[in-house]
Amino acid sequence: MYYGLRHHLRVSWPGIVTALSVAPAPVHDHDLVPELVAGQTGLVRGDRNYWNPHLRTELATTQLTLLTPFRKRSRDPRPATSRLLDRVRRQIETTASQLVERYHVNRLWARDAWHLTSRLLRKVLSHTLAILLNVEQDSPHPRQLARLLT
Repeated sequence: MYYGLRHHLRVSWPGIVTALSVAPAPVHDHDLVPELVAGQTGLVRGDRNYWNPHLRTELATTQLTLLTPFRKRSRDPRPATSRLLDRVRRQIETTASQLVERYHVNRLWARDAWHLTSRLLRKVLSHTLAILLNVEQDSPHPRQLARLLT
């Protein structure tokens, strides 16, 4: 959350941002899922904040399966599955943290929505280009952007 706004990402392998939504901080995470996955089919991975039976049912009508760990870890009926989903989540979190630490998306000083959108998209484009350059160089870890400098 930055200055009352939160970024929500849809990330594909190997860390490319395929959808981005910026929303006011009070908007709950699972309210933005239909916007982020519009036009998609298959599996969607979310963290514990996205756990919602109604959302899962709504997405099933559009041929999407929402995979999330159970809301409360202590009451989880499938802890092994949740651990596996958490490992996948770390890959997504790597992309989000790179956007914050390397690209400073938390410091987008914009006067209006157009400038905010423009600056945010330039940063995402730069991140995508760095990932693709790593893939082109046959890097075993395309999300390790520091490899581009060596």
